[in-house]
Amino acid sequence: MKKILFLSIFILLFIGSSSALWSGYDRVGQDLQPINTQTAATENLGSDSGKGNLLGIQPWMTAQDYANAATLNAKLSGYLQSAREHGWLSAKTVVVFPEYIGTWLIAANEKKSVYSAPQADAAMQTVALTHWPEFIYRLATAPAVADKAKWALFTLKSQAAAQAYEQVFGGLAQHYGITIVAGSIVLPQPELINGHLTVHPGGALNNISAVFGPDGHILAPLVIKVFPIEEELQFIAPGKSGDLPVFTTAAGKLGVLICADAWFPQNYAVLQKTGATLLAVPSFSAGNGMWSTRWGGYNGGKAPADIDTHDIGLISEGDAWMKYAMPVRAQSAAIEASLNVFLRGQLWDLGSDGATIHQSAQESGKAAILQGAVLTNLWLH
Repeated sequence: MKKILFLSIFILLFIGSSSALWSGYDRVGQDLQPINTQTAATENLGSDSGKGNLLGIQPWMTAQDYANAATLNAKLSGYLQSAREHGWLSAKTVVVFPEYIGTWLIAANEKKSVYSAPQADAAMQTVALTHWPEFIYRLATAPAVADKAKWALFTLKSQAAAQAYEQVFGGLAQHYGITIVAGSIVLPQPELINGHLTVHPGGALNNISAVFGPDGHILAPLVIKVFPIEEELQFIAPGKSGDLPVFTTAAGKLGVLICADAWFPQNYAVLQKTGATLLAVPSFSAGNGMWSTRWGGYNGGKAPADIDTHDIGLISEGDAWMKYAMPVRAQSAAIEASLNVFLRGQLWDLGSDGATIHQSAQESGKAAILQGAVLTNLWLH
């Protein structure tokens, strides 16, 4: 019996030590050289009236940009530096980054093979295997969600990801003296404690956005996505429309709607009631060429009564964004200016599509779809 016990302990120690060696092998480290920001196309709408501006940054992201907080910071700072050189940054500037811009920080400080993997599934499998004891524990303790593996993955390094997200975007807001709508990040039961982003790893996942003031601090409260799409609903919990906040900024009263939330009129009713004059919409449209495909109708929530059902399967996804999302609905809610930006790039095999959409009293429109970064500056009047 003692021999069997000794052998069992030896095997467990051997597996544990071997796993530790494998987990620590070929990690990127904090000294990885930052990736240069590629040149961004620019679009300048209107003229400076002294009332400030909304600046949409639609970056071109790669997996390597998430090697650590320093590489992400360097990438995004390059775009902001370009905007500064154009004279587009001031205390009255609100910068809008896209949905999921912070989510892939779960891949930070991992094996180099994570960033060179051709597929997101393969990359995330490596992350899970590198942290296998914790991953198995989270899988075993997952709540009643349809996709327990994704829930486990996105809770695995959530506190580190939250800290990196706050570090990067808070640092950029303070350095450039601007307000930043920091796209979004998926975190378990996130909340602000003493002004800092904190998570509860066993809690429900939310897709949230944090707004950072020019002092680098998060403006309370957090914005929670109300209408996750069907794929997200497999592991992400929805927020409540009535909880949508409006933030007081130097440029005006700002509302934030995360991606699909911009399609639902009840969200605009909340923003109008609370006096929003500006709107930021961080989005992600997965799949290359998605915007030219036929629109499949509403995803993640019941279609409003004001849509023309004949458009489903007839108009393109891009045209549907213009007809049923922010441009029309923001104007009807007395919002003076809005920007909708999309996450673009080559993040493993996920694909991406979308062009920055703007809305103001003067006009509404969308930029050209480009295979690269785009900076869109909208002056306020």
